[in-house]
Amino acid sequence: MIDESFVLGVNRTIDASVCLLGSKSFLCSTQKERLTRGKHDCGALGDFCDLYTKRLPGLDNRIDIVVECYSSDAEIRNLERYHAELKEVLNLADTLPIHQISHHLAHLYSSYFLSPFDEAAVMVLDFQGSHVKNFSEHWKGNSPEFMNWLEVSSFYRAEENQIICLDKQIWNGDRRRPAGLGCFYNYLTNAVFPGMGNEGKMMGLAPFGDPSRLGLPPLIVDGPNVTIPDEWSGVLRNRDRFGHFRNGEGSFEECADLAAAGQKYFEDALLQITDWLYEETKLENLCFAGGTALNCVANGRLLRESKFKNIFVPPSPHDGGTALGCAVYGMRTILGVERDLRWLNDFTGPEPSLAGVESMVRREAFDLDQPRDIIEAMVDLLVSGNVVALFQGRSELGPRALGHRSILADPRQPDMKSRINRYIKGREWFRPLAPAAVEETAGRYFVIDRPVQFMQFAVDVREECRSLLPAITHVDGTARLQTVSQDDDQFFHSLLKAFEARTGVAVLLNTSFNSKNEPIVETYAEAIECFKGTDINALVIPPFLIRKMVHN
Repeated sequence: MIDESFVLGVNRTIDASVCLLGSKSFLCSTQKERLTRGKHDCGALGDFCDLYTKRLPGLDNRIDIVVECYSSDAEIRNLERYHAELKEVLNLADTLPIHQISHHLAHLYSSYFLSPFDEAAVMVLDFQGSHVKNFSEHWKGNSPEFMNWLEVSSFYRAEENQIICLDKQIWNGDRRRPAGLGCFYNYLTNAVFPGMGNEGKMMGLAPFGDPSRLGLPPLIVDGPNVTIPDEWSGVLRNRDRFGHFRNGEGSFEECADLAAAGQKYFEDALLQITDWLYEETKLENLCFAGGTALNCVANGRLLRESKFKNIFVPPSPHDGGTALGCAVYGMRTILGVERDLRWLNDFTGPEPSLAGVESMVRREAFDLDQPRDIIEAMVDLLVSGNVVALFQGRSELGPRALGHRSILADPRQPDMKSRINRYIKGREWFRPLAPAAVEETAGRYFVIDRPVQFMQFAVDVREECRSLLPAITHVDGTARLQTVSQDDDQFFHSLLKAFEARTGVAVLLNTSFNSKNEPIVETYAEAIECFKGTDINALVIPPFLIRKMVHN
């Protein structure tokens, strides 16, 4: 191995993740859920001993520095035991201690320092971040009386060598009086859907409702601060009224109306605080991170209506991306190594080994082929109405599959959305599926004037194209678009171009490669297992094309 320094970033909270970054190379960043198969898996003692060192490359190198992010969960109580584990299983340098940085600062480093901008306003919004007492940054509002309060939003002016925290909204943690946009959307989601991580369901449900029917007021916005009116607090605690998806009580229509009102007022408030941030900075560029940055419908409104000219949302703006932010912080701020890092793609997982693919496929009695032109073979299947899963290269770090762990289909077929939702994904009928389009011609089908390669913005499908692309057009006429260029992913781009040559349409349906209640597949064995247990018609692991045997 060439002589270089290595920084390990660790997110110990929900969506636990790790990142190993070298001063001359990028090794790996992934979420714990991809290794354990438990969605949104949290950090725990034993992660390095039992999991990470066995599955991730490069952890046998000498680690010069470790930077951790704990957020506000109880795991920070195990600090000494975590550090003892790191010292036991890793080859740590003696000269530098293990560092902790506060949650929103990790989000900032995972977005701005990997963005295309030299200077930018940065907005971090999530459910809750670090306690004030654990801040590792200067904030003008810091005082002893707020030590146990939590950050829920943070706003910055960022330049290459200077980060200025302009303001934060903090919250006392009283669950009866939630505050901030992240809290609001979390409570909104939990009022309708059981479990965690269902914000995407609320987003998909909202267009089926009427935002005015329940008579709820807008959120109260004062500069960077968002207050939730009492009328909302009462409604969000009334789970029996909105129990349609939980226990069968209440109607679909009322749940949809609640989702519609919540989504609308979330978007309106987001635009107001974004406008406040623009007036504070007068900059053209905005970086947006935190869990709320996964709300692609709201992001689409920011793109169309905010005062910022350019908006960057990283592919993993949620907590799963904070380990990368920790590693970047350690490399730049502690070691002083200014690497030119940019979010050019989201393929950061460990390089998969394909050893044993053929023998495993034969054990499962699947049909294994190596076509001379695998892309043309895929197009043959797609235009014939088949659903094709694609497994290639490193996995995506974020929650959106971008062509390396994807399920693909022909977007022109009207029944394709319901077929995939019901028989492959095992999810609600109303949830939309996303398109991937050739970047050069995406404007023919979608109202977009720039690349959106990370599937972070909902855009309008052109009215004349909605009947052409029924499987990816949501009920409100929008779609969560991914544009693909040759530089993004040559294989995926070539597939889209080949599909266009055959059909005249440079768009494919693209959804994440997983089944119900599962994370995105990480290994080829998991890909084959998902293929085996669902109605996916074919699986491509280049150079292999795998199909199920047809029995007479």
